[in-house]
Amino acid sequence: MTEKVGVLGKKPPRRTGVERVVNAPLPTVYGTFQAIGYLDHDRGDEQVALVYGDLGTDGVLTRLHSECLTGDAFGSQHCECGDQLVSALRAVVAEGAGVVVYLRGHEGRGIGLLAKLRAMALQAEGLDTVEANLALGLPVDARDYGAAAGILQDLGIRSVRLLSNNPRKREALVRHGIQVAEQVPLLIPPCENNITYLRTKRERLDHHLPHLDAVAHLS
Repeated sequence: MTEKVGVLGKKPPRRTGVERVVNAPLPTVYGTFQAIGYLDHDRGDEQVALVYGDLGTDGVLTRLHSECLTGDAFGSQHCECGDQLVSALRAVVAEGAGVVVYLRGHEGRGIGLLAKLRAMALQAEGLDTVEANLALGLPVDARDYGAAAGILQDLGIRSVRLLSNNPRKREALVRHGIQVAEQVPLLIPPCENNITYLRTKRERLDHHLPHLDAVAHLS
């Protein structure tokens, strides 16, 4: 197939940023959301924002949720991702308005599913989540939040109340022009299977997880 060119024989410019593609109602067990689908032209990922109620522009309760197949779909106790997603959806419904931006391409803090599984195998041998990524020659956190900021801007949002324990998400949004009026904790009770992982997130990745102090009995 011959590649399309412009009227002067030049290739058309490559599109950049996020493009809103579709808006569809999505009834869930938590409430009925509007699922707004986007195409990230920079990375090629398909993204979705789950919008509940009338958002307004300032102080919108917002969760940027990094894709986690093992936690979100399979109920893995290796992390708290699945519980955080459920808690965020419930929180925006209880608030009466809010958005959960589900960020694909963020699996394993951006290293991908297979690499994440390899890292999990190394963690089973005694490495922590940071050491495992580095042992594989991979970045500790490769996530980019440019698409998330673009989606929020498309929704008309100027500032958010960010459902997150991760200060780096806040910093990334501010860099991309979205103000963070408040960082709202999203604390999930730990279990024996994820306490080491959560402690590593607090001690090495600067996550704000004060509730871990009350569970010193977990190994």
